Amino acid sequence: MNLPKIAFGLKLKKFAKIAGEVVLELALTLYYAGKDSDTPTWAKTTVCGVLGEFISPLDAILDFTPIAGYSDDLAVLVVVTAAVIVYVKQAHKDKAKETLKQWFE
Repeated sequence: MNLPKIAFGLKLKKFAKIAGEVVLELALTLYYAGKDSDTPTWAKTTVCGVLGEFISPLDAILDFTPIAGYSDDLAVLVVVTAAVIVYVKQAHKDKAKETLKQWFE
C-alpha cells in the first residue's frame, strides 16, 4: 500500500492531543491493517482512501475547530472499520496501541 507515510505520521503526531486517542488508535489500526499482505486489495484501497481523507487539509469540518473538528474523521473511520473489520487483526490493534504509547510517553 502506497500511503503517504510521512504526511500520515506528521498529521497524527501534530494533532495527537487534539484528535484524542480514540481517533488516532482507529486510524493507526486501519493503517496497520492496510499494510498487511493478508488484507485484500479492495480493503486496502478503502483504508487508503479514508486515511487520505484523514490527512487531507480539506475537510467537511475543519480539524482545528474545538471538539467538532475531528468528528467527521471519526465517523468516516468508524464506517470504514465496520466495512473491513474481518481483516483487522489483534496484531494491528496491538501495534496501534504500542505506537500511541510511544507517542504519549
